[in-house]
Amino acid sequence: MKQSTTRARRYQARAVGVVASIAFVGVAAGASFELDEHPDLPKVAPAIVAPAIVTAAVAAPAKPMAFAFLDSLVGLSGKLRARFVARGNASLGVPILAQLFGDSALEVTGVHPLMDATRSFSLITMLPFSDKHAGRIGTYNIGNWPYEHRAPRSSEYANPNGFIEVTAANESTFVSDHFRLSDFLTHDQQDTWPKYLVLNERLVDKLELVIQDLNAHGVHVEHLAIMSGFRTPEYNRQGVGEGGRARDSRHQYGDAADVFVDNGGRGRMDDLNHDGRVDSRDARVIRDAVDRVEAAHPELVGGVGVYKGNSVHGPFAHVDARGVRARWGRS
Repeated sequence: MKQSTTRARRYQARAVGVVASIAFVGVAAGASFELDEHPDLPKVAPAIVAPAIVTAAVAAPAKPMAFAFLDSLVGLSGKLRARFVARGNASLGVPILAQLFGDSALEVTGVHPLMDATRSFSLITMLPFSDKHAGRIGTYNIGNWPYEHRAPRSSEYANPNGFIEVTAANESTFVSDHFRLSDFLTHDQQDTWPKYLVLNERLVDKLELVIQDLNAHGVHVEHLAIMSGFRTPEYNRQGVGEGGRARDSRHQYGDAADVFVDNGGRGRMDDLNHDGRVDSRDARVIRDAVDRVEAAHPELVGGVGVYKGNSVHGPFAHVDARGVRARWGRS
């Protein structure tokens, strides 16, 4: 009897430790994003996060413990299906990810899927930034970041943590309910494999929230098309100039995307405001949704630009999660 009681207490202590580690990650994640450049914006109180996570973990005992952990990884939208960790990087997310995937997955570059009957989720272990040499990884030409060889003007412009290796076999991996790795790839070097991608989870989470907001406000969205996601610095450099791309474009940092609603698969923006025309006013509908998302989730604050169509493309909205508020484009 004494031995049984001791064993029960040991298991109970272990379970409490696991839940506590989840709570710690939730608190740390909430506290890790400060909007120092905009002190007037409200900040999320991280203390709220931990009880919610602990409650979710304890209140659903029927759910397998491993998949209960996923509740703390699916983002503010609840739609994320992947987390990115640089190989060898002991980030805040590692304790939970190690529980789900094992320590070895954190050291092996690639996509590590976890499946159950209701959802899929992947750990994507990235190559560290140091694997880039002379502007390349293998045969894939990446180029150099604007502040790679000097101090960045702010932390938002520091070099990326690592690169997602995208192959013909894994490019269809879902990173969220609506988006795959392939949606964010740079458009050049079509025949070169593997390709390398920089992608920030905050951007993916924000785009999912924008979809939710549009649908909640009567704008039906089945497909939010990404016209341009990640751009390698080399690809971005080719379009820098007056009226073109910014030298320090956020697309190079994996937290920006040019998007339009395209439910019919026409490759052009839908008539979102139902005025019988497709123009920059429809891109403004997306901008308004971003404004509401940022008001509700200031930790995802970033830039929005509204662009009119031309002979090459239709109207679109630039959306990013750079960490400070920025607005531009047609009023």
